[in-house]
Formats: sequence, structure tokens, C-alpha cells
Amino acid sequence: MDAAWGEELSLAGARVLVTGARGFFGAHLVRAVQEQGGAALGVGRDEADLCDPGAVAAMFRRLRPDLVIHAAAVGGGIGWMKAHPATALSGNVLANTNVLDAAARAGVRRLVGISSACAYARDAAQPMCEAHLYEGEPEPTNGPYGHSKRLMMRHGAALAEERGFDSVFVVPTNLFGPGESFDPVRAHVVGALVRRFEAARSEGVAEVVCWGTGRATRDLLYVEDAARLAVRALAVGGGPEPVNLGSGVERSIADIAAAVAEACGYRGAIGWDRSRPDGMPRKQLDVHTMTARLGPPGLIPFSEGLARTVAWFRSSS
Repeated sequence: MDAAWGEELSLAGARVLVTGARGFFGAHLVRAVQEQGGAALGVGRDEADLCDPGAVAAMFRRLRPDLVIHAAAVGGGIGWMKAHPATALSGNVLANTNVLDAAARAGVRRLVGISSACAYARDAAQPMCEAHLYEGEPEPTNGPYGHSKRLMMRHGAALAEERGFDSVFVVPTNLFGPGESFDPVRAHVVGALVRRFEAARSEGVAEVVCWGTGRATRDLLYVEDAARLAVRALAVGGGPEPVNLGSGVERSIADIAAAVAEACGYRGAIGWDRSRPDGMPRKQLDVHTMTARLGPPGLIPFSEGLARTVAWFRSSS
């Protein structure tokens, strides 16, 4: 590893480009950068088409960033991923390639790329460890998206080898929290459940029927924790080898649904539509590398994160 890759950088006064800044995670990343004294240069789809290499190059010339957090992604929940495999693949591959190449050409000091636990194989050993990230095929419902994230991380490693470009790749698990999409098509697990249980509570519905069997498991991380850890990775560096971001706790979808129902104050029954897909059977991230590189995570308790998420949903509805 290049010695400079282990150099801790201060974000104070640094110009930090955040792609995907209008999205759920991106908005929290902008705030986390600002909390560390950085000048967050947030861009979304309206500011630049990341699939257009010319537009990306022009963006870098205009903004002159010192550091980059590449969080822009084309994706959604399990239903959207299943319906849009080509869009998920091509949109992410083009955006990732253009941003990494432009950052390297512009002499950016360090880039953090936001990957995804969807890059892990469907049958990966649990808890999922970074050393096995490229083994096996991702879950088919989000396989193209997972492959695009694998390619992004390989691209970063190749740029490091060929040009000495300093990049770090964090691999977040399922995120939840204020700002999450509650759109029925694009919502992820917690957002989808909050929307449904809140509606059921207010309408007095006797039973909420959820997708799948409820036996699949997920590792959930509160979005503010994830943003803080990603910004910490930007400061710490350490080279392009991926770093999981997770809680290290495996919860069944059934247990998650019950916890969301309680947070919403829903007292009815919970049923399961087994004709709908479960997605990846199990998902728990090994967080030893995260703790070793970034320090003790100090995570917000799951119940508190859910309470904040429900409160935000109610205030924004």
C-alpha cells in the first residue's frame, strides 16, 4: 500500500464533491461533511448527467473538488430492481466509470465510492467478509446492480495500480432513517414497512400482509451512522480494499416488521405473501475491518433509529 493512502486528511476547509446529494444517503453525507468543516459540493441529476463523460469532466472543472464522495446510484427496492435490470446495470456502470476516471484525471486527493452489500453472493457465508466479496453470483433480483458495484471497486483498484489514485470503497448494508423513500416502487425494507404500517394504523386495517416468508434476514444501519462512517473513511483512507459498513446484527424480516409495527403503534396482525420474493436469504456484514480502520462505531440503537424514522415520516406526510 502507498504510504500516502494511510495519511489521515482533515476535511476542514476542503472542497468535497458529493454525487447523489439529493438522494436519501447523499443528503446525510452532505451534512456529515459539513459537520467536519468541509465545504460540501452536492450535485444531483439536475446539475450533471453522470452517464455523460463530457458533462462529468465539465463538472470537475467547474467545482474543482479536493475530495469526492461518489454516492450517486440508479436503484430501488426489490420490486424496482427486478423490473429494471438493464437500467440498474448500465446506469451505474456508466456513472461510476465516468466519475472515477474524471476524479483521477483532475488530481483529486482521495475518493470514497459508496458500494453496496448487494455485491455479495446470494449464498455468501455469514457474516459476509470483504475477503469473499467477489466470490459467487449476487442475488438474481439485484444481480446487475451488484455487479456494477463490483466493477466500480475493481476500477478503483486498477486506477490505484496504474496511476496511484487514492480511493476507498465502503460497502453499506441496508440503510434506514429520515429522508428514506417511502415510494411503493423504490422503497427499501424499512421505508416500505413504515409506510404500510402507518397507513394500516391510521385506517384501522386488521392485517398487514408483507412480501415473502419473513425468514430472510437483514443487517440494518441507521443512515446518520452510515454517513458519519463514510466520511470517516474519506479522512482515514487506507487504500481501495473494500470496507463493510454495518451494524453486525442479523435480524429476520419478520422481526423487523414486528419492530416497525411497534414503532408505528400498529396493533393488528402481520401476514406473509409467500408468492412474493424474499430477495437475498441472509445478510449480515462482518464489521471487524470497519472497526479496525475507522474506530469504535458508536451506533444509534435500532429502536431509537426506528422511532426517528417514524417521526420523520409523520412530519413529512
